[in-house]
Amino acid sequence: MTEFLIELYVSKTDRGAIATLRERLSNAAAALTSEGSPIRLVRSFFVPEDETCFLLVEALTAETVHETARRAALACERISETAADLTHDRRYHT
Repeated sequence: MTEFLIELYVSKTDRGAIATLRERLSNAAAALTSEGSPIRLVRSFFVPEDETCFLLVEALTAETVHETARRAALACERISETAADLTHDRRYHT
């Protein structure tokens, strides 16, 4: 599966919104996965200074990520495919 980064605006004064966003995305991901389009929330990051939340997900296609965000009613700023830096991952060193 490919990793994608979902970027969302979250006010630095509303940190509780992150748990709500994660739950809505997880519920939508579970529904899509049960329908045959696997998607999994890997991790979330919140940057209060930038009022930005990033949700890292694994999915087969960008379309699955967009549909999951739509079903979760997330107001996404951007969805981007990511590229892993394997040079720092011990699993890939020989």
